[in-house]
Amino acid sequence: MKSDLFQAPDYYQVNDLLTDEHKLVRDTAREWVKKNLSPIIEEYAQRAEFPKELINGLAEVGAFGSYIPEEYDGAGLDQISYGLIMQELERGDSGIRSTASVQSSLVMGPIYNYGTEAQRQKYLPKLASGEWMGSFGLTEPNHGSNPGGMETKFKDMGDHYLLNGAKMWISNAPICDVAVVWAKNEEGRIHGLIVERGMEGFSTPETHNKWSLRASITGELIFDNVKVPKENLLPNKSGLGAPLLCLDSARYGIAWGAIGAAMDCYDTALRYAKERTQFGKPIGQFQLQQKKLAEMITEITKGQLLTWRLGVLKNEGRATSAQISMAKRNNVDMALKIAREARQVLGAMGISGEYSIMRHAMNLESVITYEGTHDVHLLITGLDITGLNAFK
Repeated sequence: MKSDLFQAPDYYQVNDLLTDEHKLVRDTAREWVKKNLSPIIEEYAQRAEFPKELINGLAEVGAFGSYIPEEYDGAGLDQISYGLIMQELERGDSGIRSTASVQSSLVMGPIYNYGTEAQRQKYLPKLASGEWMGSFGLTEPNHGSNPGGMETKFKDMGDHYLLNGAKMWISNAPICDVAVVWAKNEEGRIHGLIVERGMEGFSTPETHNKWSLRASITGELIFDNVKVPKENLLPNKSGLGAPLLCLDSARYGIAWGAIGAAMDCYDTALRYAKERTQFGKPIGQFQLQQKKLAEMITEITKGQLLTWRLGVLKNEGRATSAQISMAKRNNVDMALKIAREARQVLGAMGISGEYSIMRHAMNLESVITYEGTHDVHLLITGLDITGLNAFK
């Protein structure tokens, strides 16, 4: 087990913009990552295995339902606190952040926002504690960037709904106890349904042979004439806008999380550049290496300020979907570029599991695609500033 020497960069004293509660939440998550995640993550990534023993700890640091009210056993934190937790988790590993992000934003979020009081009372406390794990079923084999074309459907059978279809690339699917599934009714209207483990015809095969997010558990959700009780329908919002609003919250968390991955790559590269000697001096003394490092810290600082301001707007209820989209796109792209540059600073050692950089780079190749691809987010910004829809 390797020790975690991470020191967080803060070139513009962004720390001064945080409240004492924000700092406490961040530092608690940071110490948990250093103690529990960093020592084991390389081994699990090499084995392509999800470290299930971390679930209870994730719940304890408020990673499940950070902003869900305390009456449902959520942490009752604000949006900046949620972002900081995602930043610290992804500093450890994108896959672990994905586990928490899905549980919070894509499972607990829609149940809290669109569900009945009975649904909130039944599901949220167990999800907050990690007793139950959840997954979010939107993406399908034939419908990724165009979720409105989904083929998963349900019929009203009088005393229950009959659900048929399939979802793929679903984080947490093989271990989920509940899945929030989006499907079309007989009129073609999209609704959310809560599907529970054990319902006949519901299966969750695992996806293997991934080169990215290897420590995250991914699978499919398959529905073969699944009988879903009528009380499991989320009644308070329908249409494509319902799952897309859930994705807003998840994308917001990703915007923060990507900074964590970038900071870890930068910190690793900076430390290595000071210690590695070539031609009689540390490689950090060479101009080309300083250029790489200076550009890394500049981009990280810009990303920190972008997400902090977005967090303020989100706390005030003023953050738009397009603003969240911009932050997700910018920060993931930034983190991926930093991972690639940091890998070069380390030379051949950059591909070794002794360091985190190559794992981050592989993970970020997924993060730049899921929950809205890099190019689709570009078009969302284009639509917002021109009013002209490139999707039609």
